[in-house]
Amino acid sequence: MKEKIWGILSEESLLGRITSRLWILFGANLLFVLFSLPVVTAGPAWVAMYYVCLKTLRVDNSLNPFVEFWRSFRLNFKQAFLGFLAVLAIAAILVLDIMFVSRTQTAMRYFRWPVYLLSGFLLMVLFHVIPVMAAFSDTLKGLIRNGLYFAAKNPLRAVLILALNAGPMIWTYMDVTRMPLYAFLWATFGFSGIAMICSKLLLKDFERYLPDLDIGEDEIKEEDVHD
Repeated sequence: MKEKIWGILSEESLLGRITSRLWILFGANLLFVLFSLPVVTAGPAWVAMYYVCLKTLRVDNSLNPFVEFWRSFRLNFKQAFLGFLAVLAIAAILVLDIMFVSRTQTAMRYFRWPVYLLSGFLLMVLFHVIPVMAAFSDTLKGLIRNGLYFAAKNPLRAVLILALNAGPMIWTYMDVTRMPLYAFLWATFGFSGIAMICSKLLLKDFERYLPDLDIGEDEIKEEDVHD
């Protein structure tokens, strides 16, 4: 009887694997929220969360999310910080454009649709550049190029990743009556859960360019992947 109980509770059991995965997701999500509070550091925190998710999928739960998150945060801080500042600047311009064309009563209001399409395209690229930055080493220009490469390689997956990232945020914004519930979900597993699903979708293509990784190995990053 004791052997059965210990077998169920062991790390190799289904319960143990689920518990380990939830612990990693919670740890990565918690650190992402905390490190994103200054807003300008959200870029490095986002990349670090994806680093944890990608490495978890490759080493099968055998890692410490806090150690791996901090390693990636330090490693990618400069590129992710500068890149995210650029994203914030572009986002501010697009939001101002949307507000302007939406309020005007002239024919210019129809220009909001091209702005919506441009915003969706830029978000799609962003949602690929972040995991690419977590997985590969390159210049910021090269990382953006590789993000475009992976997005263009599988357009349906790119649209799905866009929907997975943007959809829940839009729904949360629109459904204010359940805001406390959504706040709890975002604070515990929301961000890391989405990152884990997207990492799973991208990892098959990523692994073609990544080195073999043992459980005790520190890095998953590799050089430029563009063919």
